[in-house]
Amino acid sequence: MGISALTPPPVPEDVHETLLEFPDNRLLIGLCGEFDRNLAQIEHQLEVQILRRGNQLALIGPGAARNQAEEVLRGLYARLEAGRGVESGDIDAAIRLGDPIFETPGRGGAESQLEMFQGGRVEIRTRKKIVEPRTEAQKAYVKALYGNELGFGIGPAGTGKTYLAVAVGVSMLIGGHVDRIILSRPAVEAGERLGFLPGDMKEKVDPYMQPLYDALNDFLPSKQLAKMMEEKTIEIAPLAFMRGRTLSGAFVVLDEAQNATSMQMKMFLTRLGEGSRMVITGDRTQVDLPRGMASGLAEAERILGDVKGVSFNYFTAKDVVRHPLVARIIEAYEKVEG
Repeated sequence: MGISALTPPPVPEDVHETLLEFPDNRLLIGLCGEFDRNLAQIEHQLEVQILRRGNQLALIGPGAARNQAEEVLRGLYARLEAGRGVESGDIDAAIRLGDPIFETPGRGGAESQLEMFQGGRVEIRTRKKIVEPRTEAQKAYVKALYGNELGFGIGPAGTGKTYLAVAVGVSMLIGGHVDRIILSRPAVEAGERLGFLPGDMKEKVDPYMQPLYDALNDFLPSKQLAKMMEEKTIEIAPLAFMRGRTLSGAFVVLDEAQNATSMQMKMFLTRLGEGSRMVITGDRTQVDLPRGMASGLAEAERILGDVKGVSFNYFTAKDVVRHPLVARIIEAYEKVEG
């Protein structure tokens, strides 16, 4: 009895090879990443195969996937030619936005950035880094923050709502468009019961403010940040401390706004002073207020929806820029709760 050979699976007709050549081997190394991890990320996300042959990369896969992979690789290579690095988030942004072609940014403040936005590219310049939105929703959000005096960013954790808001604030501060930055959030989720926590007031408050400190450290050198905080050019304070203040010439961010009561939200919104901008961020699915107490974020969304000069930007699990598993976790919860 003979042994029949296994028939190999048919190769789809659309699967072909595209060969790309990159003249600078040093930049090609940066494009591929350590142990070719950048290529592996593109392969995984676009479902193509990438083979390295000297200073060439061969793309194997369906036509649409090959074309997109080629655009991403050429755009990231141009980014390296301009002296910028390539990290996992940059690759993710290039794939999501479908506009990876990198241009060397000019210098300037908010006005030059707004002019740049007209060309479709959005970048936020800070002292330590240039921040680029990674999804269309993030891009629209950043544009709205530059274009409106009051902006809302609403969506799940990990979508960059607060991070981008702080980046815009730092950009406006170093560009001379505001005189100070004030970052706030409800210090304790259910009622701000600071007295039950150990330590002095700063020790009680700091754990709840840490995400805001982390964002600032990404955008400003540590010595400069420390000096600005000492001089109150940058201030981080619990929402409870905002009462009675008028915030003029400031960029003000309220984070975790879903845990502000209706009264607190109205109080905070009316702090807006001359020459100030305000950003409210929150996640409607993570309200930690006592049962029966309405969220000030939901109420503000309902009341201010048609007010001129107020923008609302929404994010979904597709905009999560943390670990890909986070997006899948959020989607799973949404299916159960929805």
